[in-house]
Amino acid sequence: MNTRRGEERNRKALRPSQLRLNDASVVLPPRLIHMQDLPWLVCYMQTLKAENKSLNTQKSYASGLRALIETTLPGENVLSEAEYQATTVYELAERMEPLSGRMDRWTHGLSDLRPTTYNARLAAARHLLKWLGHRWPDHLVRARTGKRLPRTLNRREMSMVLDASARSENPVASIVVTMMLDTGLRVSEVCNLDRNDIDLEDGSARVYGGKGDKDRLVLFTRRTLARIHAWIPIRDARVRDDDFAFLLNSAGRRLQPRGVQRLMDSLAVEAGLPKGKLTPHVLRHNFATGLLERGADLVTIQRLLGHSSIATTRVYLEISDQTLREVYHRAQATRETIEAAAAATMHGKEELIETTPSTSSIGIE
Repeated sequence: MNTRRGEERNRKALRPSQLRLNDASVVLPPRLIHMQDLPWLVCYMQTLKAENKSLNTQKSYASGLRALIETTLPGENVLSEAEYQATTVYELAERMEPLSGRMDRWTHGLSDLRPTTYNARLAAARHLLKWLGHRWPDHLVRARTGKRLPRTLNRREMSMVLDASARSENPVASIVVTMMLDTGLRVSEVCNLDRNDIDLEDGSARVYGGKGDKDRLVLFTRRTLARIHAWIPIRDARVRDDDFAFLLNSAGRRLQPRGVQRLMDSLAVEAGLPKGKLTPHVLRHNFATGLLERGADLVTIQRLLGHSSIATTRVYLEISDQTLREVYHRAQATRETIEAAAAATMHGKEELIETTPSTSSIGIE
């Protein structure tokens, strides 16, 4: 009986991470045995593609993991570029032993990052360790991010941005701002739009391979359609090698997210907004909050934004104080207008009796 209990204790102690601390050998998962001598980066990127990770996620993981892998322990030499590229899957599994201290030294260097960025780096490291067959250290936990409301522009600021885009010497400014504000497209989705994705007769566009590799339909307003018709002749004159891209820069190449952000920065200066207040995602937030204020339900907003979970969309219910004031004052102004019109038609009849709540949305645009 005592012998059996001793065997059970020994088996429980031989967990993978503890075994590697006491033994120089690393036991790879069966799925990696056949590629243990191949360069790890190529194999890992192929895995990300096979898992349908988006291009942005692939780039984020690859760049975020580099600092972790290059982190040195006492007595180790810094990896050269050639050594980093040539490291095999097996060598990386040995290097990434989770309790060797490398993970701790790496996370200490991330202390100055924002919680969301820190958690994104941890997610990449967790994915890599799981791929290598390692266990994630229990003492490394995600940072608390707190509750952040989406940043939006008020009506005056939005009007100034639209005016600045209409006056801009860059003809792509107006179509980009209007399209993002009226459709809620992400900056990567706007840049990846092809000419054939847009249906002018139906007033819509099909987004292929959005975040999470999801496809969805977006709808155009009359204002957006007018901007598209004005842009098409300019786009046709700019076409060079890429015959499919809808938005092209002055060199005739597909517009890139970095170029859109630079465009936003210049428009913010022209509109008199503080630096960093105008971003592509702020326009997306304005689209969502505008729909919510006009009575759209969360499920509809979720589908138009392309959110995989309605919990992500629910954040727009936390309306900022400024937006709350604007909605309240519009509602009160509408109420006073209705009461004045009713009083004018009463001609001395009995006093108008209020029958609707003061928060009624009647008459709010």
